[in-house]
Amino acid sequence: MIIIDSRIRQLLIEDALNTFPDECCGFLFGREEHDGTRVVLDIFVVDNAKAGDKTRRFEISPQDYMTAELHAVENDWTLLGIYHSHPKHPAIPSETDRLAAQPYFSYVIISVMDADTIELRSWLLNDERQFEEETTSNYQYQ
Repeated sequence: MIIIDSRIRQLLIEDALNTFPDECCGFLFGREEHDGTRVVLDIFVVDNAKAGDKTRRFEISPQDYMTAELHAVENDWTLLGIYHSHPKHPAIPSETDRLAAQPYFSYVIISVMDADTIELRSWLLNDERQFEEETTSNYQYQ
């Protein structure tokens, strides 16, 4: 299960809407509980570094990865995963998403059909390198 604070959920949606019709992307930070539940406490928005058409693909630069790792260490958080948007497409990982995915990371996808039709889902790779959906909970973290 992944718990995304309502404030964080709003930041993810705002990034997706502000970047539309291009894909947005960034990092998810927080902690993992003893039962495996992931609690997202912060995000780090990055520019989509994909050359060319950004409406169907995203890329995160190596420098942004390094900055994200440092941000996690400085805040005593875990880098839990990556988020990105799917403009005008469902919040289901593409084959490109699967091939680029890393074990352990949660992959939050924000589908933006229009300003009023937004869906947020999270995915993890299983042992066969296929995505399985994570249960997502909206929780007000205190």
